[in-house]
Amino acid sequence: MVQSPPEARALAHLLAQYREPNTARGVFELVITAVPFLVLWILIWAALDNGYWAGLLLVAPAAGLLVRLFMIQHDCGHGSFFRGRLANDWTGRVIGVMTLTPYYYWRRNHACHHASSGNLDHRGLGDIDTLTVREFLAQPRWLQMLYRLYRHPMVMFGVGPTYLFILRHRLPIGMMVDGWRPWLSTMGTNAAIAIFVAAMIRLVGLGPFLLVHLPIMVLAASIGVWLFYVQHQFEDTFWSHDETWSFHEAALHGSSHYHLPGVLRWFTANIGIHHIHHLCSRIPCYRLPAVLRDHPQLATVGRITLLQSLRGVRLVLWDEDERRLISFREAAVSARRSNRARTGLPGLC
Repeated sequence: MVQSPPEARALAHLLAQYREPNTARGVFELVITAVPFLVLWILIWAALDNGYWAGLLLVAPAAGLLVRLFMIQHDCGHGSFFRGRLANDWTGRVIGVMTLTPYYYWRRNHACHHASSGNLDHRGLGDIDTLTVREFLAQPRWLQMLYRLYRHPMVMFGVGPTYLFILRHRLPIGMMVDGWRPWLSTMGTNAAIAIFVAAMIRLVGLGPFLLVHLPIMVLAASIGVWLFYVQHQFEDTFWSHDETWSFHEAALHGSSHYHLPGVLRWFTANIGIHHIHHLCSRIPCYRLPAVLRDHPQLATVGRITLLQSLRGVRLVLWDEDERRLISFREAAVSARRSNRARTGLPGLC
């Protein structure tokens, strides 16, 4: 493993001054997220008697608040939202019941993601599956079709997130070597979810509960996966093999600064400032904007706008020669050129 460029490593040390959580601020952020979510949930339920479609107008902000709760759970997993470990862990566990995400299982996976983000030799745990151009072209046609299906927006941001949060998170698959703790966390969360769902069905009925909570959960899951996708899947991201991989380089240049409008930054708890988060994951989400205010030069690093992120969905393969993400079409054109060069056929005019 090579040493990081001095500016990236020095920056990580500089950011340590922002790590100290503020318990009062954390409680405030939690209250202004959880209480409005509860209020919106009740309003959607109350609207069922007067027309379901009117209540559906509130699903989007409710889903946004559920995403914000997940981001608080995310900070708790990093030990950065509150000062005390118990406060972080129990807040994360309780929120995990609402987000259908076992706290310990997810925290362990996410720690692996931070430790290996951008490393081509350590892919597959806690990240979006990404193939290089050479790997993709070397696969048989049926595996290429599976990868194309996996990368299709309807799967990646539609069916996939619902499967991930509702079904996949019910078992700690891939963490058998960690012993009983992932199983205890997952089964404990499953039991708490079952109790919560049973209580809500008894309170409001099966039909109303599904009509209210299911669309909120499905939309929030898609938003959450979209955010995670955009944070590392952009054209000039960073991927490298072990011998040239650097934690600080990958953190700074392999994570985006997703520049969102103010309202969306609030709903996503500043997670778009992701390059800073990866450089120093112990910075609470409510202190990330202060980093950019104090160091405005960092605002341009990995910066992508909402429009640019939408265009980036087609970028699905890592080109090791050009060191950027490219589309299936670009990979096909590149492969045809390589074939012509090998066979000595003239290029097209």
